[in-house]
Amino acid sequence: MAWVALVIVLALFEFLVFISLVGRARTLYGIAAPATTGHEMFERYFRVQQNTMEQLLLFLPSIWLFATFISATWAAALGAVFLVGRAIYAVSYVREPKSRGLGFGLTSLPNMVLMIGALVGAIRGVIAMASVG
Repeated sequence: MAWVALVIVLALFEFLVFISLVGRARTLYGIAAPATTGHEMFERYFRVQQNTMEQLLLFLPSIWLFATFISATWAAALGAVFLVGRAIYAVSYVREPKSRGLGFGLTSLPNMVLMIGALVGAIRGVIAMASVG
C-alpha cells in the first residue's frame, strides 16, 4: 500500500502545481479573483485545474478501494498512468485545447478500470460476508 499512498500524494502535489499555475496565470493575464474568464490563456490553465479536480474526485477513492479489494500493485501502476496522463493533458490543453485527447484518455482509462475494479471487489466482499454469516 506504500506505493499507492505515494501515487496519491504525488497526484495531490501535481494538483497543487496546477493550482499554482492558475495563480500565476491570474497575475500574468490580469485576471482578478473571483473572475474565471477574461483571457483565453488564463482560462486554459483554469480548465486544467478544474478538470483535474473533477478527475481526482473519481481517482482518489477508486485507487484506494481498488488497492484494498483487488491489488495494491496494479492500483499503483494505474495511478502512475493517471499521473502521466494528467501531465500530458495539462501541457496539451494549455498549448492547444483540441490536442488534449491523449492526456484525457490516459486519465479516463485508469479511472474507469479503478472504479470498475473497486466495484467488483466490493461486490465480492459483500457476497463473501453474506455466505459466511
